Amino acid sequence: MAEDSKGQGLVWLLAGLGIGALVGILCAPKSGRETREDIAHGAREGTEYLRTRTKQAVEQVGTLVDKGKEQVGNYVERGRSLVDDQSNRVTAAVEAGREAYRTAKSSSE
Repeated sequence: MAEDSKGQGLVWLLAGLGIGALVGILCAPKSGRETREDIAHGAREGTEYLRTRTKQAVEQVGTLVDKGKEQVGNYVERGRSLVDDQSNRVTAAVEAGREAYRTAKSSSE
């Protein structure tokens, strides 16, 4: 039901835009040729604007991706460092335990 309402709303919006454009063209103070030239000029400007904004957006996204990769790399390196540190501590504790066992065993014999 809500989707039908949205669809009808969109149809009415498009119909209103079309009627408004038609009335605007009919009531325009310029000739048809001038109006078409203005529309074409506006379309070219809009296309160029979109092209420029798209390039800017691509550059910004690229920068964000590079920063994200760098941060992930930093986190991975910190994680590896922590794992190595903990691994060294566990290895040292195991070795200390073995040495304590050997010492206790040799002193009991």
